[in-house]
Amino acid sequence: MDKFKIIGKSRIAGEVVISGSKNAALPLLAAMLLPSDETVLHNVPTLKDTDTLIKLIAGMGVNIKKEGNTVIADARHVANYYAPYELVRTMRASILVLGALLGRFGEAEVSLPGGCSIGSRPVDQHLKAFEAMGATILVENGYVKAKAPAGGRLMGCDFAFDMVTVGGTENVIMAASLARGTTRLENCACEPEVVDLANMLVAMGAKIDGIGTPTMIIEGVESLHGCEYSVIADRIETGSYLAGALMSEGDVLTTNTSAELLHPVLKKFEAMGATISTGDDWIRAVMKGRLKAVDIRTQVHPGFPTDMQAQLMAVCCLADGTSTIIENIFENRFMHVPELNRMGANIRIDGHTAIVTGVESFMPAPVMATDLRASMSLVMAAACADGESIIDRIYHIDRGYDNVESKLKSLGVNIERIKG
Repeated sequence: MDKFKIIGKSRIAGEVVISGSKNAALPLLAAMLLPSDETVLHNVPTLKDTDTLIKLIAGMGVNIKKEGNTVIADARHVANYYAPYELVRTMRASILVLGALLGRFGEAEVSLPGGCSIGSRPVDQHLKAFEAMGATILVENGYVKAKAPAGGRLMGCDFAFDMVTVGGTENVIMAASLARGTTRLENCACEPEVVDLANMLVAMGAKIDGIGTPTMIIEGVESLHGCEYSVIADRIETGSYLAGALMSEGDVLTTNTSAELLHPVLKKFEAMGATISTGDDWIRAVMKGRLKAVDIRTQVHPGFPTDMQAQLMAVCCLADGTSTIIENIFENRFMHVPELNRMGANIRIDGHTAIVTGVESFMPAPVMATDLRASMSLVMAAACADGESIIDRIYHIDRGYDNVESKLKSLGVNIERIKG
């Protein structure tokens, strides 16, 4: 396995161009299965996850290719409706092809995703919604086998999600766009990535009202057409690099991004003493002096995003005072705590709450990344430590941070990839 060798103590400063959002790009790629002609998607990040989904779609017979940050797909000839375990197990978002295949072709066979290190993310809400739309669902030998009612099209319905689910909302609005009749969905996720998918579906000819609200009404159409669309900026990548400025009394300018996507995080940054300035497509964070402790509670959008919890915890480790971080989304999302404590942090866990008592600085140490976002918290901590740290299992960071080494180097981080 590859590792990072990082030598601190860096002042993280400079300008970094933000890539397209991983969490938006994945459902948008799945949606390229819906029209029967060519779709062009720009600003697609180069990541293991996006590469995996492109490979999965190509395996269905779709003519799909990535040129730079643009993906071109022609799905008029689809040979099969099958998503094998070998690919789905590496990335949970692969389940999103289920809604697209079921909506357009009336059938699909998709492997259930494997386990997730940060907690359970069941797909029962997806399947309940499809059953409410008339689909027959059979879960057998680790695969979801779904079939639309006679006639090959799902039926519109009224459905309320039992819990807010981003993936469930995305899967169902794709399927509902081609269903017969009108679908009314309650308790929908409102994350920017869900909004991005709905906007792309509209560009394909879908009829969707209530985008960005908990209630969406989708009037099914006979067919969708291809379009040209661009993925929104990655709000989590943006917040991660800005967090580095806070941890190192630095000055980071992120471009090709939007403050509209990151309000809850920017408010916490300001509460910790950072100076935040924004423009139409940029955000700058400047930090002088010691950080102030804050309390954080992760919530569904528009609350504080769980995907920024680990990075903010690393910031809080250096704050003056005690911070309280409550994780409400995933039950196992504190696995980075022992690794941060190895680097000199003072963090105590009580159930879903982390109590973080600030220290003067991090200490270098060998640590292990436990998930995607935790890996960036360790990278930033190592960049601020006085000495050499080794971070193992960095395949996690390759799943979600485009061109991470060169971007960190441009911000003054002394980082080197050691090939496994």
